[in-house]
Amino acid sequence: MDIVYIRGLRIDTVIGIFDFERAHRQPVVLDLEMATDIRPSAAIDEIGLTVSYKDVSERLIAFVENSEYQLVETLAEECAALVMNEFSVPWLRLQLGKPQALSRAADVGIIIERGVRQGGVDCG
Repeated sequence: MDIVYIRGLRIDTVIGIFDFERAHRQPVVLDLEMATDIRPSAAIDEIGLTVSYKDVSERLIAFVENSEYQLVETLAEECAALVMNEFSVPWLRLQLGKPQALSRAADVGIIIERGVRQGGVDCG
């Protein structure tokens, strides 16, 4: 299994359960690891045979900017489903941070794994 990754994708959105959180957009930060087989793409130097981090990033930005979830858990699940369904990713690991949630913490959030890793380990 090879992994295409995106680190530190910062997107402003409406997220949170409190009224003050819903009144203003705030950043979330995504780290994403996506399983793929890069060999076909690498063999002929062709982007169309692998997962394009540019295309995934642009799609996630559009989705998250227009979302208004209360929970980071829900946003993480929806982002994972979007990537897996639209980009045919069999497995992913997604970390979604909400860096402004706690004044005394650099970041809080969630890490999820979904799909089947090479070797048959089912991750939800």
